[in-house]
Amino acid sequence: MTRLQDIAAQLSGYDPSALPVAKAQEFIARLVPRVDAVESLPLRSALGRVLARDIVSPINVPASDNSAMDGYALRARELAAEGPSAFSVAGTSFAGVAFDGGVASGQCVRIMTGAVMPDGFDTVVPQEYVQVAADGMVTVPAGVVKAGDNRRLAGEDLRLGEPALQAGRVLRPADLGLMASLGRAEVPVFRRLRVAFFSTGDELRSVGETLDEGCVYDSNRYTLWGMLQRLGVDLIDMGVVPDDPAALEATFRAAAENADAVITSGGVSVGEADHTKQVMAQLGDVLFWKIAMRPGRPMAIGRIESNGRQAILFGLPGNPVAVMVTFYAFVRDALLAMSGATASPLPMLKASTLEPIRKKSGRTEYQRGIVSQKADGTLQVAITGSQGSGILRSMSVANGLVVLHHEQGNVEAGGWVDVLPFDGLV
Repeated sequence: MTRLQDIAAQLSGYDPSALPVAKAQEFIARLVPRVDAVESLPLRSALGRVLARDIVSPINVPASDNSAMDGYALRARELAAEGPSAFSVAGTSFAGVAFDGGVASGQCVRIMTGAVMPDGFDTVVPQEYVQVAADGMVTVPAGVVKAGDNRRLAGEDLRLGEPALQAGRVLRPADLGLMASLGRAEVPVFRRLRVAFFSTGDELRSVGETLDEGCVYDSNRYTLWGMLQRLGVDLIDMGVVPDDPAALEATFRAAAENADAVITSGGVSVGEADHTKQVMAQLGDVLFWKIAMRPGRPMAIGRIESNGRQAILFGLPGNPVAVMVTFYAFVRDALLAMSGATASPLPMLKASTLEPIRKKSGRTEYQRGIVSQKADGTLQVAITGSQGSGILRSMSVANGLVVLHHEQGNVEAGGWVDVLPFDGLV
């Protein structure tokens, strides 16, 4: 197993006292292991799970050429180059009940959406384009279709033996439908990642407890719970742990023995009581970083171990906004990778700022913003006000994070910035 210092040695410009966000992300990507246990689940139980094996199509989808419209199937070569074309109707082809009669020259077949195309027919004229006479003759005006129109080809969606889905994909609703179209009733997925999380600090109280003077309610476990739920992991909420060495050690040990990853909030900042950091270091190989970012500068990363079981540790700051920002900057992608998912960076939007933004070069800043659409369809963003890392309400009011990159400086009003949207994330 590679030691943390050896991973750090592989990164150019590694400085734990002023670590750029990109370097921290690269370090974590090298650190985290992947789950390897696989289970087979019914399709309806696989939503949000990570596909463990490639899915190869065992059939052509669709199995036969079929109609994309309700209308009349015919041979395009029999359409007149100029003027209308008249056809008699040889029969009807329904979805699931194909027409199997003979068709002579000058004949068409009434066909429904999804029905198999008669042999030799290559085009469907939508029913609204034709005129049907009292004697049943169908007249097709010139130029309403060309050869191949409104015909779905066999294997057009997937061909026999073609890869349908690749391992590492987080399964979405369309993926379930795709596998159902292949006749699959079950799907191989990686087991769920187990994530333990808790908050540290003597001043914290859980919801429902009496709030003593100088104390605050713990909000971090609730935001962490919500963000983790979006990732589809199994959760172990270990509550609030006081700044007591024995209590901390017992909690860290239980977390290491029962989870793949452990997330803590609080106890990693300079000036805080050292018990949390001491216990982290005592139980494993842990580094303490000062990241060149705002909010969320202090962070602990590494491995902790107890009774032969090991877990990856993410020690996050205690301030509520910093917890959420560092989770999305570092922890989200790491947990997805541990779950077996293929890396997929979060999408960014481009928006113009409604006001100047002050920014120091040499650190990444995440400011809370409200994105809206202008009359011309482009996006604009307004900063929510005070950007203090303890102002959790700003995250609730905002609908995205304005991401000001490491080398970026001040932004003038009207300047373009990257925005990480919250929709689907928090």
